[in-house]
Amino acid sequence: MAATAVPAAAALIGHMTPPPSLTIERLRALPPATRNVWAAYIERSKVAMERDRSMLAKERQGLAEVPAPPPEGKTATMPLDRDAAWYSSTPAGSIADNIVSFQTPTGGWGKNQDRSAPPRLPGQMYLPFDSKAGSHAASDLAGGWSFVGTLDNDATTTELSFLARVQVGRSGGDGERYRAAFLKGIRYLLEAELPSGGWPQVYPLQGGYHDALTLNDDTMIKAMPLLQRTAAGGGDYAFVPVAMRTAARDAVARSMATLLSTQIVIDGRRTIWAQQYDPLTLRPVGARNFEPIALATAESAAVLRFLMQQPDPSPAMRRAIADGAGWFASHAIRDRVWAPASGSEGRRLVERPGAGPIWARFYDPVTQRPIFGDRDRSIQDDVNAISLERRNGYSWFSATGTGVANAYAKWNRVHTA
Repeated sequence: MAATAVPAAAALIGHMTPPPSLTIERLRALPPATRNVWAAYIERSKVAMERDRSMLAKERQGLAEVPAPPPEGKTATMPLDRDAAWYSSTPAGSIADNIVSFQTPTGGWGKNQDRSAPPRLPGQMYLPFDSKAGSHAASDLAGGWSFVGTLDNDATTTELSFLARVQVGRSGGDGERYRAAFLKGIRYLLEAELPSGGWPQVYPLQGGYHDALTLNDDTMIKAMPLLQRTAAGGGDYAFVPVAMRTAARDAVARSMATLLSTQIVIDGRRTIWAQQYDPLTLRPVGARNFEPIALATAESAAVLRFLMQQPDPSPAMRRAIADGAGWFASHAIRDRVWAPASGSEGRRLVERPGAGPIWARFYDPVTQRPIFGDRDRSIQDDVNAISLERRNGYSWFSATGTGVANAYAKWNRVHTA
């Protein structure tokens, strides 16, 4: 296995440029037919955001006190690995009740929420962030209206998968509530899908990098399997109407084509994928200040695993898998270790003969060498040169390529037999 070279001396190699929002003004250069499709999508998003905002404002009219935002939590509060009997239990029903109560009028859910908490109160914010709390939402775009409907951090797709399991053993009113919420959530995913295929991080559109076609945190790779299960209509999904199954199948086909087309080609060779892409041009874009345009290993490993799980891979999928696995094999970093924080120096990449392989989180899309971003939007070629806060606060290296290699070896044996 070849090794990726680590620079002998640190160098500032550029600055990250924030991506543009998806706006009507950006559509002027498009052909009329394409422009109309995108304009309808943007207008649909605006109507959806107004619907969500108006419902919350209506609920808050006349309240003596606005309820505090709900408690934060993880998707672990919606377990998907229990036996079938557990999903018919009272505890599972309580989680499902919380999920249904926090579904936005448009049909999605916020992120980072404790689903074992009580159901939503009238006037309560749809997720833990609230513009009055001086938190994430207050400093973000859309005037503090932040992540109200998102696929980030496994949101929405986990809620929908949980509801599908809970409804199975319930034929009465509760079961109908859960099924109705599930169907509303699938309509949300279908509405949120970009005309070019794939999904933004946040819908209704919030602006900035949130509007980009997003692979970050496996956003796209969680939506597509859910829609595939919905389209198949078996097991937990047998209640889904035929028309919705067909729509889900079509959505997956569009997004699969986009997924394959966005594998980055350098010097005529397919490599891996970026974290996010401009929805109009499908060119890679950056996200947060420390997330520049780059080949992204964590997201690409998830894409490759997803493609390897397809039961009858097309020739295009086979090429994408082989080339992606080959890229990981040739870009490992050896004889280096991402050392734990030690005193005031924090985490550092240090020499250790025989160590590895590890892979950087980001690789430059031109040189294919590791790159590292910082809060000031600077891009460095040496992780040890970025700020202490960013070195300690981000996953700059991992062994994800080893998992890709192991999965590819198994997949290759099956598909070359």
